[in-house]
Amino acid sequence: MTTATYAETSPTRADASRLLVRFGIVVVASFLLGGLTSYAQGFLPDALASFANSASGWTVLTALLVYWSRARTAPAAVLGALSFVLLVLGYMVAADLRGYVYNPLLFATVGLVVGPFVGVAVSWLRATGVRAALGTALLAGIGVGEAGYGLTVIRETTSPVYWSVIGVVGLVLLIGMLARRVRGALPATLAVGGTVAVAVAFYVVYSSL
Repeated sequence: MTTATYAETSPTRADASRLLVRFGIVVVASFLLGGLTSYAQGFLPDALASFANSASGWTVLTALLVYWSRARTAPAAVLGALSFVLLVLGYMVAADLRGYVYNPLLFATVGLVVGPFVGVAVSWLRATGVRAALGTALLAGIGVGEAGYGLTVIRETTSPVYWSVIGVVGLVLLIGMLARRVRGALPATLAVGGTVAVAVAFYVVYSSL
């Protein structure tokens, strides 16, 4: 009886331990990468400098870290918020060390609101059907939306290269997911239509900030 009980509960405890370790790694990495994005503004070429000063740059980093963690829906939502907020705080600390003042309130709030959705979207990229479609729509839409914003609203003060790249990344994600995991008329429609809707919403909201 004791042996059987241990065999049944041990994998669950092991999974929880692995998740906690991954959480810890993502937390530390988020803070450090956030600080690095502040310094990156000084050494990235002009063509890519916008990566270190854009919502999509932090979204990409959050998405990569959450994807690496392999967290499921609920933990991924928490991790998405934590990662995004810690990227912002890491940026703030690094900016302070460099002699600049950065108020993290706006983007920390954005991270708390949007971060959970990014985390869930990333976890759903491993799913199929409607979940994969919705996850794809959010992430691809952010990339396409900020590309549109960068290439129009701030085209006079920034290089078009990064904005073009992030837009292409969003479209490649959409096309790749349509080819591999988003099958059927309804999921495909949700993925494409959702990407357009998120891109338009991102453009409108970001333009008003």
